[in-house]
Amino acid sequence: MITTSSSAKLGFSSNALSFDTAFTTIGSVTQYFQVYNNNSNAVTVSSIRLGGGNNSPFRLNVDGVAGKVFGSTTIHGKDSLFVFVAVTVNPNDQNSPLIIRDSILFETNGNQQKVMLEAWGQDAHYIKPKPGSFIPLSDGTGLYYSIIPCNTTWGLTDNKPYVIYDYAVVDSGCTLTILPGVKVYMHINSVLWVYNDGTLNIQGSAAEPVVFQGDNLLSSYQYNAGQWGKIWLSPGSKDNTMDWAVIKNGIIGVEADTNVDRIPTLAMSHCLIENMTGAAIYGLGSIINADNCVFANCQQYCGAFIYGGTYQFNQCTFADYWAGTNQRTSPAVLINNNYEPASGGPQIVRPLSAYFGNCIIYGNSQDSEIGLDSAIIANYFHYKFDHCLLKVQGSYSSSRSFSSHNIKVVLNQNPFSSFSNPNTDVYTILAKGPAAGTADSSIVNMYPIDIKNMNRLSMGEYDIGAYEH
Repeated sequence: MITTSSSAKLGFSSNALSFDTAFTTIGSVTQYFQVYNNNSNAVTVSSIRLGGGNNSPFRLNVDGVAGKVFGSTTIHGKDSLFVFVAVTVNPNDQNSPLIIRDSILFETNGNQQKVMLEAWGQDAHYIKPKPGSFIPLSDGTGLYYSIIPCNTTWGLTDNKPYVIYDYAVVDSGCTLTILPGVKVYMHINSVLWVYNDGTLNIQGSAAEPVVFQGDNLLSSYQYNAGQWGKIWLSPGSKDNTMDWAVIKNGIIGVEADTNVDRIPTLAMSHCLIENMTGAAIYGLGSIINADNCVFANCQQYCGAFIYGGTYQFNQCTFADYWAGTNQRTSPAVLINNNYEPASGGPQIVRPLSAYFGNCIIYGNSQDSEIGLDSAIIANYFHYKFDHCLLKVQGSYSSSRSFSSHNIKVVLNQNPFSSFSNPNTDVYTILAKGPAAGTADSSIVNMYPIDIKNMNRLSMGEYDIGAYEH
């Protein structure tokens, strides 16, 4: 029996749906709600429609049927139906986000009820492969790519964000410059690929850092790692720089690959790289210099420096408090000078030199947060932790093959002021803790500006790590 009483109103699991920023032309994550008939008898919903009709940017799917206007729909007594909603925002050539509102109207026995819809949209530059831009791989798969115009500057003409799909390539002999305040949104598995002889220059500022993150901007994805691939400084790329950048929620933050010509691969300062399912900074036989950076909360490593190379980190914090569903089994920092070729054959060993000055390497592992993996060959494995705060287990040497002059380390003392929730991005140190006032002043004098743009030299005493308290 179908009731025709005007008192037979519908119930809703939600009276409003809100969509966080959706990029124009791309669409949003689909959301849904349930429509309940709480009456004992069936009711007929004579009309379900979007208030904006066919011109609405929202799209509906009602119990498996797509559309924007639906005719008579019967809901049995004490039953329900599902309504799925998505939205696509049309380009409008505006740099600022715009808000779009509509409603879903339900008419039942003379009653009109509604569920409100709200979405924020933003126009953007889209870096997407053209048809046929495909590189086949030996395993039968392949990758789609786009070539970024040579010697391009992002952020020079407008404030629109950039959205990268698949592999976006900085080609050989070309430079990509990214100016302060630019936001780069990476689609799932996408990679910014700096090719042989190419260069990436990220020129953020303290007030306007350059930001890399996934392109799903729902608030529930704010701390979801693994949403995109990596920034890949592939073999032969050179003179890459990163100043004042925030890189988060990918698989690998920055991978600096083999450099056989001994040309600097990457110089970085005042960067925050966090929340990766792989590693924040991944050096493979490369040359990396970094100061006043934070590498944090990764499932595998905050820093992995393998297959040899030359690495220098000053006033940096490596803090691994990974809180993902898969338990972390790796140290926060790994140093390695050897590898087994995939094709088989003898172990290959390369010279490694790694220096850490005024650095914190700490985390929530029950084991050491430093992994030293050496194929011992004379002059092939050098490291030094100079005025650092470290979490280690068992016997430990703070230096090998470096001069031991003036070395000082603090072991196994928690340096952080607040880390009950690693999703709060808090890497500041205890004001009277073991990292406070224990830095080497000669290193501070070379790298005086901390990651919050504070001048350490004005503080009177100097702290270990990227933050001056």
